Amino acid sequence: MKQKNWVLCPLCMNKTRLKLRVDTELKNFPLFCPKCKRETLINAKELNITVIKEPDA
Repeated sequence: MKQKNWVLCPLCMNKTRLKLRVDTELKNFPLFCPKCKRETLINAKELNITVIKEPDA
């Protein structure tokens, strides 16, 4: 069985409604947190999650 982990919100560190497996890759994924009601863009590869910082316009 492959390892699965909950995706944590990078802002408030609570669980989101999303689980990732080891072989899942996400690019420019809009992650919504039901607790803090914010959306952030993330990249995920091999359970490593990085937040994409958008430039201020």
